[in-house]
Amino acid sequence: MVRASLPVHDSWLRLLDPVAPEIEKVLKKIADEDIAPRREEIFRAFDIDLEEFRVVIFGQDPYPTKGNAMGLAFSVPETVTPIPASLRNIFQELESDLGFEKPASGDLAAWERSGVLLLNRVLTTRVGETAAHSDLGWQHITNHIARELGARGVIAILWGKSAQELSEFFSNYISSAHPSPLSAYRGFFGSKPFSRANELLITQGRSPINWSL
Repeated sequence: MVRASLPVHDSWLRLLDPVAPEIEKVLKKIADEDIAPRREEIFRAFDIDLEEFRVVIFGQDPYPTKGNAMGLAFSVPETVTPIPASLRNIFQELESDLGFEKPASGDLAAWERSGVLLLNRVLTTRVGETAAHSDLGWQHITNHIARELGARGVIAILWGKSAQELSEFFSNYISSAHPSPLSAYRGFFGSKPFSRANELLITQGRSPINWSL
């Protein structure tokens, strides 16, 4: 079965099994393309135990610039400069919301280790092209994942229209405009997603996220 070959933590296999045929179809369609992120990082978001995740942040699709995408939504490798504009805006809101100094690196792996799943709705794109793989079927796969996360009580942070389409799957979610320069001033800035997510977790008797980077 394709699920046995997926480079994911064992805890994800049962959840991904129902969409394994769709995953296989998408991977075949992009087999000969120059893609972002690298093939070995497509499923990077699933390398930590599913049980560890208490919050999910949904992105749209990976950064198309070669070397920027790393399989975690909004995150870039530590060596990437300048930090992409959307991520700079996320850091600005983090500073405004919680008082943390803007990080020097755009690597968000520390959030993942603290219990935040960073997942794009579309897991790949063609290098140099935004949304090149938006019609290949990734959304059906990530919709399935969102449904399962919601059933587990994970709190969703939904930035922008694409992410907000998943709100039906979550009893607890935080929604605002996308942090991109085109929309950040339409409701992303001042939305306090980080403190609000922690307030929800504390209300439920769960540990808050350490949003420090």
